Amino acid sequence: MKELNSIKIIAIDHGYGNIKTTNTVTPTGITTYDTEPIFTGNILEYNGRYYRIGDGHKEFASDKCMDEDYYLLTMMGIARELHREQLTQADIHLAAGLPLTWVRRQREDFRAYLMKNPCMDFRFNGTDYHINVVGCSIYPQGYPAVVEHLVDFKGTNLLADIGNGTMNILYINNKKPVENRSYTEKYGVNQCMIAARNAVLDSFGVKIEDSIIEQILRSGTADIGSTYLECIKRTATEYVSNIFATLRRYEYNPDLMRLYVVGGGGCLLKHFGNYEKERVTIIDDICATAKGYEFLAYHALRRKEQS
Repeated sequence: MKELNSIKIIAIDHGYGNIKTTNTVTPTGITTYDTEPIFTGNILEYNGRYYRIGDGHKEFASDKCMDEDYYLLTMMGIARELHREQLTQADIHLAAGLPLTWVRRQREDFRAYLMKNPCMDFRFNGTDYHINVVGCSIYPQGYPAVVEHLVDFKGTNLLADIGNGTMNILYINNKKPVENRSYTEKYGVNQCMIAARNAVLDSFGVKIEDSIIEQILRSGTADIGSTYLECIKRTATEYVSNIFATLRRYEYNPDLMRLYVVGGGGCLLKHFGNYEKERVTIIDDICATAKGYEFLAYHALRRKEQS
């Protein structure tokens, strides 16, 4: 967490699978209770209701302002970052993002959504928080994850940000992003999850837990029978092949450009992909985009202060 003039800059990457801050990762699932839950752990109290955060994932939605979920998840992200600093009150500047091709159309609505209550009062895991939201910056997803590494981006480079719900594709030529060559595809890791679950059901007539599939996609293996494991690995390999087919549709040529991959989908490429490893860089820090939001917001606020 960076600070400027006593204002804490808190960056939050609002993914469909996980909410990431610069230091924390939490699954996006939310369960609502009218009374206090029996079991503790990731419990947000707000406006007289209780929310358990972290069980499962949020479904894809083309508008992140359509319900209260991302607002509640933002509170949780703020609390987790402040807890690391042993703070319960702060003036904060939020830094967040949207898929590449959504930013122009949805930026102001998303900023207004995140700032709709300048004073936030809530409780998380038994601790009361009082927050003043004094500003909010919205950036395109993906690009911030590599902004500190642009010195290495010589010639033509393709950036693929593969999240749970979407894949953002951006050309970066001689260290500069090419806005008219940016694309968003609804082809995230969740598509692979669904395909793997259906493959096991079709092949063996049994339902497999999503947590097992997630473990295989993250690490390449799990402690299950070899026939089930091979079925899921075949599905993941086909999914990664389709990722490269999608990139080729947008003129990806490994002989003419380098590929940088960020987001959770990088694990799939690492374990199930067939590619020239010297020309593909996988940034496997899942918090890289949130760290990029923080970096950009901090320097933008400093420039504004000095002007």
